[in-house]
Amino acid sequence: MSDLIDDPREGANEPEFTVSEISSAVKRTIEGTFDHVRIRGEVGRVVHARSGHLYFDIKDDRSVLGCTAWKGQAAKLTVMPEEGMEIIATGRLTTFPGQSKYQMNVQDVAVAGEGALMAMLEKRKKKLAGEGLFDPERRQDIPYLPEVIGVITSPTGAVIRDILHRLRDRFPRKVLIWPVAVQGERCAREVTRAIEGFNGFSAGGALPRPDLIIVARGGGSIEDLWGFNEEIVARAAAASDIPLISAVGHETDTTLIDFASDHRAPTPTAAAERAVPVRAELLARLEETESRRISAMRATLNYRGEKLRDLSRALPRTDTLTAHAQQRLDLASARLPSALNARVNRGRTALSEAAGALRPSLLARTIQGAKDRTRDRSQRLGPALERRLNTSKTDLDRLLPRFDSLSLTPQIDRRSQDLSALLKRFKQAADAQQTRHFNKLLALERLRLTLGYKATLDRGYAVVRSSDGNVLTSRKTAKSHATLEIEFGDGTLDIGNKSTSKPKAKTMPVDDQGNLF
Repeated sequence: MSDLIDDPREGANEPEFTVSEISSAVKRTIEGTFDHVRIRGEVGRVVHARSGHLYFDIKDDRSVLGCTAWKGQAAKLTVMPEEGMEIIATGRLTTFPGQSKYQMNVQDVAVAGEGALMAMLEKRKKKLAGEGLFDPERRQDIPYLPEVIGVITSPTGAVIRDILHRLRDRFPRKVLIWPVAVQGERCAREVTRAIEGFNGFSAGGALPRPDLIIVARGGGSIEDLWGFNEEIVARAAAASDIPLISAVGHETDTTLIDFASDHRAPTPTAAAERAVPVRAELLARLEETESRRISAMRATLNYRGEKLRDLSRALPRTDTLTAHAQQRLDLASARLPSALNARVNRGRTALSEAAGALRPSLLARTIQGAKDRTRDRSQRLGPALERRLNTSKTDLDRLLPRFDSLSLTPQIDRRSQDLSALLKRFKQAADAQQTRHFNKLLALERLRLTLGYKATLDRGYAVVRSSDGNVLTSRKTAKSHATLEIEFGDGTLDIGNKSTSKPKAKTMPVDDQGNLF
């Protein structure tokens, strides 16, 4: 062997090795002999280093072999070793001189055989996944702040204490504990019955219905956790109407209930943290939000105020906008009294002219003539009716003897009665017509008084006429007449246009047409 050195001592013929030399010689021997091997065994201890390297043991009933997979090799493994899993590891044997031990550098890991527990688990997992129990769309949202939390776990383990302690620290809630066996033959049945029991609670019952369910258990081997891999447990978790968090084992432990639940927590403590928020953080967040809201409101108000002030500076002043309108209003207000007086005077003058044109004496004569004619006709109507009645009776008396032989007495009596009724109706119609004519005359009289100018004269006005009786409405027209007649409310006054002598007053009756009645 080239690495051997001669003994410097005289007479010695045994070779001597350094520790490194013998370690290197052993390493070359082992790696040269077992550079590619496949070893079957059960996975024991598994350690994931922070550097990304993987360290685990494979064992049988008599020996243990340490295995390593460097960071790049571990990332390429199709099957990640888990404690209790039976695997076939492919790689090469090597040594670790620092601890004088040999180990296996693993390049590939495969599940050993189809009859093992893991094969059974994989088969069951594929079956349930094919039925849609593991579909993400089926999962429910976890309530943000549940009022009541149901916990399914062992009542004597450290898990329930960790959950209660964590809930008390974060946000105290009401907790209902359903005690179950978390390993062994009774585990699957009791966990299933607990999930179905919580879902069977009715709202408003003696026990409040949980808003969230946590199924929790500590870590253990695959055999210890096998109850949570049973099909009945997975189906119960998938069928739960209440959102369910599974917290079975540690972070590296995976069971079928994890796939069927609405949320998987790596540890029971993490499940409690997922169930409720931190009350102090929530209050701090609310205070921060309120502070931000107030600050934002103030900033917005300040910004809007500045923008409003900027816009107001660009707008004209209000007194400038209304100055012209106020000036026009003042001018119109000043002209309004004189305009109203002028309009009233024009209306009065027009009314006086219309009243003068009516000629009251002519209207009175017309009304009196109609009244006389009505009275004359009413006086003549009575004798004419009597004469007509007497003539009818005479003719009837003359004709009665001629019709006695014909026995027309009943018909004559009926005719006589009809004639009497007709005469009565005719007299009533005449009286009604006379009354209508009389009422019409009264209405015309009231109209004459209304349209007349006498009432206007009583209020202090006067009517100026020329000597021929025409009404004068302007000063220019009045100057062209030598004499003027001024009519007041109590009479008329004749004056000369250019004479300075005191005129004589001539008193005339106010109304010379008499009474219609």
